[in-house]
Amino acid sequence: SEAKPPKEETPKGISPIKAKKTPSPADAERRKLRPGSGGEKPPEEPPFTYQLKAVPLKFVKEMKDIVLTEAESVGSSAIFEVLISPSTAITSWMKDGSNIRESPKHRFIADGKDRKLHIIDVQLSDAGEYTCVLRLGNKEKTSTAKLIVEGNP
Repeated sequence: SEAKPPKEETPKGISPIKAKKTPSPADAERRKLRPGSGGEKPPEEPPFTYQLKAVPLKFVKEMKDIVLTEAESVGSSAIFEVLISPSTAITSWMKDGSNIRESPKHRFIADGKDRKLHIIDVQLSDAGEYTCVLRLGNKEKTSTAKLIVEGNP
């Protein structure tokens, strides 16, 4: 019968966990009732904690160059496409370093993580370097590709 004492370790191991758990709900109640707290969030919950768990901002699929010959391109359309992550990021588009506004000429298509720049009725003047800018919070990534319109041989 003397060999039994070690078994008593187990209840002891459990009790500290219980002891830790019990005060917290009561503490929370007490905090709520404290006069002048004004119902604010307890300080250990900064409002922006969710940003720390943010998914890394990235282009899952980068833009690719589009090469058209003038003969086939004029009047047709070109579509630059990227796949981004996470889908909450904001994309904007640039041509040769200046922002593109959405217009009958440039359509922006955002479908979840799929983002497209649709250039309608391509002209020689549309050739250039196009950049997709991806923003999330204070982070930024870019993906760049060229629209090349080759003159007729």
